[in-house]
Amino acid sequence: MTASLPRIFSGVQPTGNLHLGNYLGALRNWVKLQHDHECLFCVVDMHAITVRQEPAELHRATLEVAAAMVACGIDAEKHIVFNQSAVPGHAQLAWIFNCVARIGWLNRMTQFKEKAGKDRENASVGLYAYPNLMAADVLLYKATRVPVGEDQKQHLELANDIAQKFNHDFGRSVFPMIEPLILGPAARVMSLRDGTKKMSKSDASDQSRINLTDDADAIALKVRRAKTDPEPLPSEEAGLDGRPEARNLVGIYAALTDMHHAAVLAEHGGKPFSAFKAALTDLLVASLSPIAAEMRRLVGDPGAVEAILRRGAERARALAAPVLAEVEETVGFVRV
Repeated sequence: MTASLPRIFSGVQPTGNLHLGNYLGALRNWVKLQHDHECLFCVVDMHAITVRQEPAELHRATLEVAAAMVACGIDAEKHIVFNQSAVPGHAQLAWIFNCVARIGWLNRMTQFKEKAGKDRENASVGLYAYPNLMAADVLLYKATRVPVGEDQKQHLELANDIAQKFNHDFGRSVFPMIEPLILGPAARVMSLRDGTKKMSKSDASDQSRINLTDDADAIALKVRRAKTDPEPLPSEEAGLDGRPEARNLVGIYAALTDMHHAAVLAEHGGKPFSAFKAALTDLLVASLSPIAAEMRRLVGDPGAVEAILRRGAERARALAAPVLAEVEETVGFVRV
C-alpha cells in the first residue's frame, strides 16, 4: 500500500446472497476507488451481530462477501481485505468512543429508530451504539475518506463530531476529519417483480433479484420474466414517468454501461420490451458471468478465502496498532 495516497475505509455487512444491487451500489465503485486510493475493505461482522445471527450462516456469509470482493476485482494484495472482528482495535476504540459520544447524539440517529421499530426497549445496546463502532472503524486507521450513500451521511457526521470532541477534550489533534466521498448518483436497483421496491435478498421470490452467483441461464430467465408493461420502450426519459419497472430496467442498463438514461433510450427507444430485454440479458451475462465463476471457485475453496482474510487482518492490525497506542496514551491508560 502507498502511504502518499488518500486512505479509504469502507465496510459491508456479511448478509450473504449478494445481488446486482450490491454490485452496482457498492462493490463496483470500490474496484474503481482502489486505483488512486489506499483502501481497507472490511466485512463488518461485528456490526452484523447487533441483531440476532445464526453463527453458521454468519461464518458462511462472511466468507462469501470476501469472495465477492475479490471476484469483483478488488486486489487483496495491493489493498487490505479483512473481517472486522479479527482486529480487536475496532472494539477497543469503540469503547473509548462510547465514553466520548453523547446520548443526545445517538438519540438523533434515524437508522436506530428505523431498525428498532416500535420495540425499542428490546433492541440490543450494540444496535444503539452502532454509530460509535462505525466511527471507530474509520478512525482506527485515520482514514480521511469514506464512500457514502444518503443513508450513511448522518453516521459520518457523528464520526466527525466524535473525532472533534476527542481532540478538544484532550487538547491534541489525534484524529483527522473524515471527508464523505460522494460517487455520484448511486444505481438504485429495484426488484424485477416490483419496480417500487428495492432489490433485496430478503424478498421471498428469487425471481425478484439477480444474484452474483447466477449463471447465464438463470440471468436470462429472470430478465425475461421481469415485470414490464404493454407499452414499448419510450424514446425520451419523460416517457418513463409512472412506469417504475421500465425505469428500473433502463437504469440497470445505464449503470452497467455508464450511460445516461437518455442515451439508453435514444439507442433502444421504440423497441418492444422483448428486444430490450434480450440486449439487457447479453449485457448482464457479459458483466456478471466472470464474477459468478470466480465467486463459485472461491466459495468452493474456503481455505483460500480465509487466507486472504488472515493476511488482511495482519496488515490491518499493523496499521491500527500505532493509532490505538496514541489514543490510549492520550487518554492516560497504562500500557504494559
